Amino acid sequence: MGMTFFSILIAFFMSGIILFVAGYDPLQVYRVMIEGVFGRPKYISWVIIKSTPLIITGLSVAFAFRTGLFNIGAEGQFMMGSTIAALLGYFLHLPPLIHIPLVFFAGALAGGLWGGIAGFLKSRFGIHEVISTIMLNWIAFYGHNFVVSIPGFARRTNISFNIQDSASIILLRNWKFSEAGRAWFADHPFWKDILKTPVNGGILVAVILVLVTWYILNRTTLGYRLRAVGFNRDAAEFGGISVPRSIVLSMFIAGMLGGAAGSLQVMGVASNLSTIAAMEGYGFDGIAIALIGNNTAFGCLFAGLLFGALKFGGAKIQSPPVRAPMEIINIMIGTIVFFIAMPRLLKMFNKWRQKKGRAENA
Repeated sequence: MGMTFFSILIAFFMSGIILFVAGYDPLQVYRVMIEGVFGRPKYISWVIIKSTPLIITGLSVAFAFRTGLFNIGAEGQFMMGSTIAALLGYFLHLPPLIHIPLVFFAGALAGGLWGGIAGFLKSRFGIHEVISTIMLNWIAFYGHNFVVSIPGFARRTNISFNIQDSASIILLRNWKFSEAGRAWFADHPFWKDILKTPVNGGILVAVILVLVTWYILNRTTLGYRLRAVGFNRDAAEFGGISVPRSIVLSMFIAGMLGGAAGSLQVMGVASNLSTIAAMEGYGFDGIAIALIGNNTAFGCLFAGLLFGALKFGGAKIQSPPVRAPMEIINIMIGTIVFFIAMPRLLKMFNKWRQKKGRAENA
């Protein structure tokens, strides 16, 4: 934790130097960023909304890392979850108590199956999960765009119909625009500022998933077996643990988390699908979040909130009076990840040198 905090401070310092060299006042830029996060109630609301999918995709990547696997496919799993959630959210007409959990778990299951494919390919044929998940990302990407164009589901050529109200988790979705809602907002400007954003229950689900992920990994036999395979597969197999089954199950659970993030994004923010020219990056950001969070569940929670704040508050620096490029935020994020990774790289290098030295002396 201390190294993570130090890395964040170093990242802000290095980014400040880059801003100064580029002709910007670092203190002014950081002040604008802070005001862009805490300046108004709706800003805090937006940070939480944007952080929710990042927290869960970070969990997806971290879960796989803790079990010795590299889930580079959280992006594709996210898209699979959002696609299935949008389809079931639009075509099914059910009571909210049935529709909401059905859409959520169906999207999570779709992501789980997508991740499970990579796990099966690795356990059965030895295909590295990095390669298979990257390829699955592209299949999910083009599959997503194809689904958006399905007749009867596409409202226009590049956007789908909205999901039913019964599948939405946006709080007070219709009431906010009713006459009663407008009258109430007139007397409560604080809540009006918050509720004008798509406030939803996604962050509560994210916190629950953090707790569940932590419990599975640290307090269950299943978590022990999966982590044992990640630490030493030969020893785990000698101890009676099925390594192929553990690999598939680990990728399935990681995929479910990625799919859950996609479901919540559709149910709580977007309400529909649109064709995309490039991957949105939620799953790839999850890799950085898992690294910053030290591959722990609670670390992903705080790292996701940090990412959400940087992305939303960072967008404010493009406006007057600063007019700084948004790329400085990406530089900051990259610097954080770089300095967090440095101690681990040094440890790996030292172990390699020691191993090489022993081999030469033998």
